[in-house]
Amino acid sequence: MMDIAAMTYLFIYVLTVLLAFTETVSLPVAALIGASLSIIFGVHYGFFTYGDALSFIDMRVIGLLVGVMIISEVAERSGLFRVVALYAIKLAGGDPVKLFFSFCFASAAISLFLSDVTAIMLIAAAAGTMARIMDHDPTPYFVSAAIMINLGGTSTLIGSVSNMLIGLSSGLSFMDFINYLALCEASLWIITTVVLYLFYKSQLSGRRAPQTYDFWGDVKDKRAIYKASLIIALFILLLSLSDHWDIGPEAIALGCAILALATSDMDTGEVFRRVDWETIFTMVGFFIIVGGIERTGLLSLISQRMLELSQGNSLKAAILVLWSSGLISAVVSNIAVALTFTPVIEGLNGLNLTALWSALVFGTNLGGAATPFSGAVCILCLGALKREGINLGFTEFTKIGVLTTLVQLGFSTIYLTFRFGLWG
Repeated sequence: MMDIAAMTYLFIYVLTVLLAFTETVSLPVAALIGASLSIIFGVHYGFFTYGDALSFIDMRVIGLLVGVMIISEVAERSGLFRVVALYAIKLAGGDPVKLFFSFCFASAAISLFLSDVTAIMLIAAAAGTMARIMDHDPTPYFVSAAIMINLGGTSTLIGSVSNMLIGLSSGLSFMDFINYLALCEASLWIITTVVLYLFYKSQLSGRRAPQTYDFWGDVKDKRAIYKASLIIALFILLLSLSDHWDIGPEAIALGCAILALATSDMDTGEVFRRVDWETIFTMVGFFIIVGGIERTGLLSLISQRMLELSQGNSLKAAILVLWSSGLISAVVSNIAVALTFTPVIEGLNGLNLTALWSALVFGTNLGGAATPFSGAVCILCLGALKREGINLGFTEFTKIGVLTTLVQLGFSTIYLTFRFGLWG
C-alpha cells in the first residue's frame, strides 16, 4: 500500500495537472503552486529539508535554457531566421505540404545532433518566422516540431539523457542502439509525420506563399546575420566536442550567449526581457514536484507491480515495460522513469533482456510528448507559441500528443515482437 507521503505527492501532482487542464490558472502558476505545496509538506513533516528541495532544481538545464534563449533571440533579431525560412519556402516551391513534411523531418534530424532543448529553441525560432511568411497558423509547425524532436534520437545512445542512463545500465553500445532500434525509428518518422499532417491538414491549406523571395529585402545589417550564423555554428561545434572536455553544455550555451550579446548592437535589456521566464519558472516548479514524487518510491512500486504481471513471459514483459514506461513518461520526467525501471529490469532472469531494454528506450522516449507535462520540449513549445500570441490549451496539445504517442507505442509493440522473435 502507498504510504501517506506517496499519496500526498500524488495528490499534489494531480492537483497541478487539474489546475492547468481546467485553465483555472496558467501552466507556470500551476507548477509553482504544486512546487510550493511540495516544499511545505516535505519540510514540515521532515520528509526532506529546504536545501534538498532546492537541489531538485537542475540548474544545468536552467542555464542551458537561458543561454539558448538569448542566442535564439539575438539570431532572430538579426534577421537570420527570416532568411533561412525564405530559403526553405523557395526549396519547397511554396507547397505547404512539401514544406510541412520537410520541416518535420528536419526537426527530427536536428535532434540527432543537438539536445532536445537546444533543438526546439532553434527550430521554434525558424518555424515562427516561416509561419508568418507563409501566413499560416504557427501551431501545426510548433507542435509538430516538439513531437518530432522528441522522437528524433530515440535510436542513438546519446539521443536523450534517458538513453544514456539505459545504455550505461544495460551495456548496450552506440552501435547496438542503432542495430536494434534504428529501423523502427525511421519508420516512426514517416508514420508520425503522416499522422501530424492528417491532423493539421485543414490548417495548412488554402493560403498562398509569397510570390517573390527577396531574402535580403528587410535586412538592415547583413553583418548581424553573419555574426549570428557564426555564433550558432560555433555553439553547435562546441556542443559536439563537449564530451571531450570537463565542461557542460550549459556553460557553452551561456558562453555563446555572452559572445552574442557582446558582438551585437542590440539593446541588452530588451533581449533579457524577451527571455521566456514563464517557461523557466514552469520547469523549476516541475523539478520540485517530480523530485518529491521520486523521494516517495511511488514509481518504483508501480513498475515492480506491473512487471510481476509478466509471469516470466518475454513478450508480456516487453509490452508491459513499453506501455507502462511510455504512459508514465507522459506525466513524469522520462529520466525518473528510466532510473525507476532500470534496477527492476536488471533483476529479471530468464527473459530476453535486450528486448526489455529496447522496450524501455522506446517507452521513455515516445511518452515524452503526450501532454504539456511530458518534458521540457513540450513546455518550451507552449512558451514559444505564447510568444507568437497564441495560448494553446492543455487539451489542444494533448489531443495530438496522445494520438501520436499511442500510434508510436502501437507500432513499437509490433516491431519489438518481430524484431526479437517474442511471439513464440
